[in-house]
Amino acid sequence: MSININELTKLYYTIGEVAEMFNVSKSLIRFWESEFDLLRPHKNSKGDRRFTKQNIEQFNTIYHLVKERGFTLEGAKRELKANKDKIIKTKKTLDSLKNIRGFLNDLKDRI
Repeated sequence: MSININELTKLYYTIGEVAEMFNVSKSLIRFWESEFDLLRPHKNSKGDRRFTKQNIEQFNTIYHLVKERGFTLEGAKRELKANKDKIIKTKKTLDSLKNIRGFLNDLKDRI
């Protein structure tokens, strides 16, 4: 699952919008929020979660480790604690490469 952060235009996104972006349930997002200190969306006065681009990037990093690379939650926590900057940089590089591949495939299809 690759979310292009640069395509996000709003300041805040609801939990439902984030769940739709990643094709996961809202309860999974709430659960991961309780499990990972990294993920802390803003809450309004009613307690509704409001996700910024940075929050979505953080969720994307956790999603990558757990859903794409197969880490357990404890393994993902350890990995984030030990190599957070490296993981984020690697994930951004992978996302860029996937975007380039998509662009090239679209270009090939047009030719």
